[in-house]
Amino acid sequence: MTNFDVIIIGTGIAGLFTALKVEEKYNVLLITKGRLEDSNSYLAQGGIAALGNQSIHYEDTLKAGCYYNNKDAVKTMVAEAKIAVEDLIKIGVVFDRDVNGELRLTREGGHRQSNILHVKDETGKAIISSMYKEIKNKKNIRIIENAFADKLMKYNNKITGIEVIETDGNKLEFSADAIVMATGGAGQIYGNTTNSIVSTGDGIAMAYRAGAIIADMELIQFHPTAFFEDIIGQRLLISEAVRGEGAFLRSKKGRAFMAQYHKMKDLAPRDIVARAIFHEMIKEGEKHVYLDITHKRSSFIKNRFPMIYNKCLLKGIDITKDWIPIAPAAHYLIGGIKTDLHGRTNIKGLYACGECAYTGVHGANRLASNSLLEGVVFARRTAIAINSSLKGKVKKEIKNFEVKTKSPSTSKNNAEVKDLDRQLKDVMEGNVAIIRNEKSLKEAYSNINKLSQRLFKNPRNTVEYKVLSNKLAVAKLIVEDSLSKKKSLGVHYRSDEIIEEVKQ
Repeated sequence: MTNFDVIIIGTGIAGLFTALKVEEKYNVLLITKGRLEDSNSYLAQGGIAALGNQSIHYEDTLKAGCYYNNKDAVKTMVAEAKIAVEDLIKIGVVFDRDVNGELRLTREGGHRQSNILHVKDETGKAIISSMYKEIKNKKNIRIIENAFADKLMKYNNKITGIEVIETDGNKLEFSADAIVMATGGAGQIYGNTTNSIVSTGDGIAMAYRAGAIIADMELIQFHPTAFFEDIIGQRLLISEAVRGEGAFLRSKKGRAFMAQYHKMKDLAPRDIVARAIFHEMIKEGEKHVYLDITHKRSSFIKNRFPMIYNKCLLKGIDITKDWIPIAPAAHYLIGGIKTDLHGRTNIKGLYACGECAYTGVHGANRLASNSLLEGVVFARRTAIAINSSLKGKVKKEIKNFEVKTKSPSTSKNNAEVKDLDRQLKDVMEGNVAIIRNEKSLKEAYSNINKLSQRLFKNPRNTVEYKVLSNKLAVAKLIVEDSLSKKKSLGVHYRSDEIIEEVKQ
């Protein structure tokens, strides 16, 4: 067993930034089950809400979150936003600037001000790429790709290490004084999601089995505008920034409809826009609606949204001329591993930050472009807590450490696992999506239990089996919390509670 000072599971913005902020006198191991760039952070388009009036940002975050937020967490995130931006610029992130050299700020849904920094429509990619370059220059950080963190090792109510499975089934064990979960969300339990293929809730499932407190798992945010395709799978996100730059939603007949749902129209908070689209689809018997930005100059669209323009073009849509077919898709897990404001869980030695963590900062609905900010702010605070906990300890000596993992491969005998995975996605998509009720949730709970029983009849030591086991565990947590919360709040909307949505 190799001993490290710190082990971080996950290589999104929270995992990478935690690694960078752990003092260089400590040895750090970064583990990812895919490639370094496989994360939701890498896919993030819109930007990072970090500049502007702090009081307005604070109030907008609370209002979008239905005032269910942990106010101390919101105050912390907003107050430390400027530090986060300075840190990102220091490591080489080049944010867009105007002709005068000033940082170009945009506005997104739920915001009353333009306070969002961005790099075209690939902000996440730019941030993650800069972090990778910085990490490669750090001699105290080692990385293992294509390795699946399977189990937390625990002794006397302290997390002491992890068990890892390589893609060929080989087991490895590593110990550390601090283990950080930065494993992201769980969008891949749904049929339609904007999430990376690695977003399967592994960290939450592992932490839960180890005894960590998991909170508010019913809070799944559906992004209103994902490119619609008539097949189940990962969806191309159409950034909220597109609406921030003037795009608006239309029905198939061309009717702009958001004014009847909210005073902020197309820039209303995400939960309201997603439900509005859902209602319009039901009302008109359609599988999608449209997003229209054709009234803007072609040159502006191509320059501001080059990635979205090119990817839509590959799908047969020229967004400078055509309306974009869109429908909501599972996007962000608000609930997760409960932590304090320094990433500490209820178990000694176990930390969490980023999307898999739950500080309460987002309340019942995340405000646009607060996720990257959350990742940086709370990763930094997690690293500060870890540095403090390690103070005075002798650095672990790592000699001749080299792990060469193979590229991911698919097991030959996983047809049943694939079938069960597809069925789970159907269950969640059909029963635990934008609008839920007692009947649909109980049906989902029953079906998840049946799928689990079928899976566990034939246990295997393969990554595919372990991933599906985690997905089923997380799905069950989501349904249990959804059943226990009888009232609608934010992204958790119960159709069996009589609520009249009024124009806000």
